[in-house]
Amino acid sequence: MRILIVGAGAIGGYFGGRLLQIGRDVTFLVRPGRAAELARDGLVIKSPHGDATIANPPALQSAQLKPDYDLVLLSCKAFDLDDAIASFAPGVGPQTTVLPLLNGMRHLDVLDGKFGADRVLGGQCVIAAMLDAQRHVVQLAPMNSITFGERSGATSDRVTAIATALGGAGFDVNASSVILQEMWEKWTFLATLAGSTSLMRAPTGDILAAPGGSEFMLGVLDEISSVAKAAGYTPRQPFIERTRGMLLAEGSKLTASMFRDIQAGAKVEADHVIGDLITRADAAKIPVPRLRVIYTHLKAYERQRG
Repeated sequence: MRILIVGAGAIGGYFGGRLLQIGRDVTFLVRPGRAAELARDGLVIKSPHGDATIANPPALQSAQLKPDYDLVLLSCKAFDLDDAIASFAPGVGPQTTVLPLLNGMRHLDVLDGKFGADRVLGGQCVIAAMLDAQRHVVQLAPMNSITFGERSGATSDRVTAIATALGGAGFDVNASSVILQEMWEKWTFLATLAGSTSLMRAPTGDILAAPGGSEFMLGVLDEISSVAKAAGYTPRQPFIERTRGMLLAEGSKLTASMFRDIQAGAKVEADHVIGDLITRADAAKIPVPRLRVIYTHLKAYERQRG
């Protein structure tokens, strides 16, 4: 299976690098600057599961693509989606499947409109990773998984083939018959964590120790759960219990990547992670006052950032 990974940043670099280690046919689609870094230093991974340096990994730029890839693995930030689509579209042929690992749900409509819904799987990943100052991929915690499936819930030959191609690389690979449910649950957790820690500029343990902190975080969780329910994807009880346990763990240093992006003065997915939830809440006539405060804060940050 020929796999094109869009970008060689923290997520694409990690999963693509692990696949190259076991001999999979992987090519990175990168910009000229990243191509030069990879050619000079290789793809460097620092991880609790073992460090690796992959010398001169296969990398192309958009103009070099041909429409002969079986799988496009897409893990860009949502605000870069349009540019990413334009860059990898020349590599999409009649047999190509697109597997997006983005946050939220809005990207599915965009990809469907460009390539057709039959080409686009549902997908998500669980990993905490970043590029450090040396542009090395640094995995911050042991968890690492990719979950994907047909959005119809059907079992298909292509899902089985993709699971086989991705398997054995040292990260969990899960073919799911309820991928949209799982995507909504991840969005619910992510938006609760990102919204709370970004607004309060603190990890969950410090928020929990502040007056009204637990009520605020659980209130955000309730608001988003109501939006998910209105969309037909009520969060399942084990998920709710697990999420509450993480939010209410005393002394926890848990934060979201959005919080870390704000600390670094970087762009954030305000519209995609929080704003889209508010749009859906408005359509369903669900009050979400906490989400509105979070969104106002994020948009003020974006304006201040320029």
